Amino acid sequence: MRRAARAADPQSPLSVAQLELMSYLAENPGARPSELARLLRLAPNSVTTLVNGLGSRELITRSAGPSDRRTVSLNLTPAGAHAVRQWQETNTAILGGALSELHPAWRHVLSGALPALNELIDAIDAVAERATGPTQLEGGQQGAPASEPPIS
Repeated sequence: MRRAARAADPQSPLSVAQLELMSYLAENPGARPSELARLLRLAPNSVTTLVNGLGSRELITRSAGPSDRRTVSLNLTPAGAHAVRQWQETNTAILGGALSELHPAWRHVLSGALPALNELIDAIDAVAERATGPTQLEGGQQGAPASEPPIS
């Protein structure tokens, strides 16, 4: 997906890491850099570098936190929100185009596998959470018992 997205938009000055950070901000306005570091599994200094680059391009803003003026809250600017929408549209078009080239039987197999893949993602996140500790944004969903696969 990353290679295809780069090929679809080779002129984009933004890295995938910057776009992922901005996508998170689109879903969680006002997030703090420390939350971003935990969620994206990046070192705090890496997040600082990304935030500084996005701030200099006027794609995000920093403001004092709502409950503690010593903290920093991050938000997308309209230009940042536009960049996220473009990236999501590019990825949607790539995935849709690739899926349309698959045989219908393979599309059916992939569709049926989505619940298992989602459970796998949750299990991987739980492993990572046990290694690093819970984030404030995940609402205690870690470590939930696995569900039984559907019988077909």
